Amino acid sequence: MAIVDVTVMGAGIFGLSIAWACQKRGATVRVIDPYRPGAGASGGTVGALAPHTLENWNSKKQFQFESLMMAEHFWPEVDSVSGLSSGYGRTGRLQPLADDAALALARTREVSAKELWRGRAEWRVVSADGDRWAPDTPTGYLVHDTLTARLHPRAAIESLAAALKGKGVDIRHDTTPQDGRVVWATGNQGLIDLSRELSAPVGTGVKGQSALLALDARDLPQIFADGIHIVPHADGTVGVGSTTERGFDRADTTDAQLDAVIARAEAVMPVLRHAKVIERWAGIRPRAKSRAPILGEWPGRPGHYIANGGFKIGFGMAPKVAEVMADLVLEGRDRVPDGFRVGDNL
Repeated sequence: MAIVDVTVMGAGIFGLSIAWACQKRGATVRVIDPYRPGAGASGGTVGALAPHTLENWNSKKQFQFESLMMAEHFWPEVDSVSGLSSGYGRTGRLQPLADDAALALARTREVSAKELWRGRAEWRVVSADGDRWAPDTPTGYLVHDTLTARLHPRAAIESLAAALKGKGVDIRHDTTPQDGRVVWATGNQGLIDLSRELSAPVGTGVKGQSALLALDARDLPQIFADGIHIVPHADGTVGVGSTTERGFDRADTTDAQLDAVIARAEAVMPVLRHAKVIERWAGIRPRAKSRAPILGEWPGRPGHYIANGGFKIGFGMAPKVAEVMADLVLEGRDRVPDGFRVGDNL
C-alpha cells in the first residue's frame, strides 16, 4: 500500500477542503470516510455563505471575511478541475428592517462595512421597490449586502470530491490505516471522541432541519428574515432553513419543526407558497464550545490535527480553514487565530 504524506479522516467540507489545499502544495493525500463525501452535516440543502454582523469585530469575523473573499477563486478552480458545478455565486442578500431602531443600526453598519470590508463588498440600506423577490419591510427599507454568496452544499461536495480524484487523491470508504500526518475532520463524532479523550466537553452536536423547494430564482439574492435563510440555487431550487435543536430524539428525521420553518419562509416570501417541497433534510452539525471552528494539533497525539466545529458556517469558513491547516500540517506554520484552538474550548 502506498504511503501518503497526509491522511484526512472525514469527507465533509473541512476534510475535503484541507485535502485540496494539501495536494495543491505537492503533498500526497488520502481521504478516509466510512460513508461517503458529504454524508453528515455537509450534505444539507441551504448553502448560505453569509457574513457575521459588523459589531465587535474580532479574529473570527476577520477570518470569515477573508474566507468569503477566497471563495471567489476557490470554487471556480475546483469546478474547472472537476468539470462539475458547485453552484457557487456571489449573489448577495436582502434583509428587511422592522423598525426605526433596526434602520439606525443598519446605517451604522453601512459605515462600518466601508472600513472593515475595505471596498471589496458593500452593506447598503436601500429602498424597497415592491419587487416580488423581496421580503415585506415595515420601514420601507432593506439591507442589501454584496458579500453574501451561495452554493448548493451537495453539488459543492460532489465537485470537490471529483476534483480531488482528478488530482490523484484517494478517497476511501473503509478502515484503511492512517499514514503520515493525520487530520481529523470527523464532525459531531469527532467532537464526542475529543471530549472523551480530554475528559472535558469541547462541543456538541446541534440538529438542523431544512427543505429544498422547486422554484427557479437562480440569479436572485438570498433572503434572511424572521431567522430563516431562503437561498436560490443555480439548479432552479431554493434552500430554506433551518432549525437549531439542542435536544432531539432522532438525528435524521424531520418533523413539525420543519413545517414551521417552511411556513415562516412562505410568510416572508409569499412567492414560495406554491413551490413544491421536493426534499426535507435533517442532520447533526458540530458546534464547538467557543462557536468558532476548532483548529490545530490534537493534544497528546504528535502528528495528529483537528479541524472541526463548522456548525452553520463550515462552507463559508472552508477556504481559509484549508489554507491555515495546510500551513500547519505541511510546514509547521501556526496561523490559527485566537479562539480557534482546542484549549479555547476547555
